[in-house]
Order: sequence, then structure tokens, then C-alpha cells
Amino acid sequence: MKNCVFKPSVDTIEWLKAAGVRAVKTMAQTALGTIGASAVISAVDWRVVLSASVLSGVVSILTSIAGIPEVSANENN
Repeated sequence: MKNCVFKPSVDTIEWLKAAGVRAVKTMAQTALGTIGASAVISAVDWRVVLSASVLSGVVSILTSIAGIPEVSANENN
């Protein structure tokens, strides 16, 4: 938990940006996987795609609380 968002040495704004980017990428990957599971585009259940993507974004943010390698802790504080 070196880069945990709750540590005073971690820049919260930088953490939010990095966590947001990770969440959006995760949501896009989930959407692609869910859409790809359908045989044809007309068979896609868009509510399932949306709900699975949002859930993956929430899980990504919660996972990022423990720390994000892209955000370094400022040890000078």
C-alpha cells in the first residue's frame, strides 16, 4: 500500500486522474468483451453491456485505493 490514496504523501489529484484513466480503460475492455460475446451486433443486450462496464469501473476505482504504480508517493512530506 505504498501509493495508497489515503497517505498524505500521495497527491490526490494525480491519483484521481490515474484512477480515472484506469477505470475508463477497464470499462472499455469490459464493453468490448461483452459485445464480442454476441454472435451478431443485433443480438447485443446493451443494458448488460452498460451495467457490466459500470460495475467494472467501480471495481477498478475500489482496487486503485490500495495504490496505483503510476502515482508515486512523495517521501519528502
